[in-house]
Amino acid sequence: MLEERKKKILQAIIDEYINTAEPVSSGAIEKKYRLGCSSATIRNEMVELEKTGYLEKPHTSSGRVPSAKGYRFYVDELIKEDDISLQEIKYIQSKLETKVNEIEELTQIATSTLSEVTHYTSVSIGPRANFQNIEEVKFVLLGTRMLMAVILTDTGIVKETIIKFDEDITEQQVSTLNFIFNNKLKGKPLDEIDKPLEEYIFSEMNYSLNVIKPIMQQLDRVINEESKLYLEGANKAFELPEFKSLEVARNFINLIDTKEVVRDLLNTGFAKDINVYIGDENENEQLKDFSIITFKHRYQDKDLGTIGIIGPKRMDYSKVISVMKYISKKLNGQ
Repeated sequence: MLEERKKKILQAIIDEYINTAEPVSSGAIEKKYRLGCSSATIRNEMVELEKTGYLEKPHTSSGRVPSAKGYRFYVDELIKEDDISLQEIKYIQSKLETKVNEIEELTQIATSTLSEVTHYTSVSIGPRANFQNIEEVKFVLLGTRMLMAVILTDTGIVKETIIKFDEDITEQQVSTLNFIFNNKLKGKPLDEIDKPLEEYIFSEMNYSLNVIKPIMQQLDRVINEESKLYLEGANKAFELPEFKSLEVARNFINLIDTKEVVRDLLNTGFAKDINVYIGDENENEQLKDFSIITFKHRYQDKDLGTIGIIGPKRMDYSKVISVMKYISKKLNGQ
């Protein structure tokens, strides 16, 4: 555990480095932060913080920069969690009060608002199928051989698909399909639309397998398709000094272009409300230059997906976490 003076010096160095993106000297800390100790004392403490792995010394500078360990201590022990202005609060409120027809729209608005307020790239993804229960299944006849299926989940997500047949379908058949599917599936997890259900419906209905099979195939496809991944403010990243490095810029472009890494990260289950992964704490090599901060979008204990920020390790953690906590609270109806 760090002594109180070392904590204050580490906090001052990280705050200064976040603001300036330049290695921090003992003289700069003494002049700006008024810690009640001399430049020589601060310098000695910085040497100790470097020895214990909280700071690093770039080869081209006499100043110090935070290490991943330093950022981790800062996030866990030192940051302010009310770093959000009244103007930002009012802006977030106005954006999240926008009328929406689907939960996915609200998630998208929250994602863009997070990027606008923090000036970092934000991402979000909807909940996985096995975390959603079926509220209603509705079939609508569009033509003699075409059907629209709409699935509404308890999280407010709407999935729909068009099904085409090789034989005519009647309104009576559609009514029967609506009754049987809802009777069997209402309140059940999405992933229960499976092979046993196909066999059950075929046994209950005196219809051709040519009717049942296309329905099951299309429902299976739409349920198991990947959740939409929203990305906002990707251009903001290239305004940051870190992205002058070709390697960092290339890794970021690959990341947002392929999306699989981000999708996997957002789909991971998290225990805490706010989750912070710094540099090498991210298992994927593509993420070693970045920090990822995420939170679960919940409403009345229902998982509605995950929203996150991707930025450099030199991220304004205090601002991002404060804004995330406020947005999370508003999304949860508080």
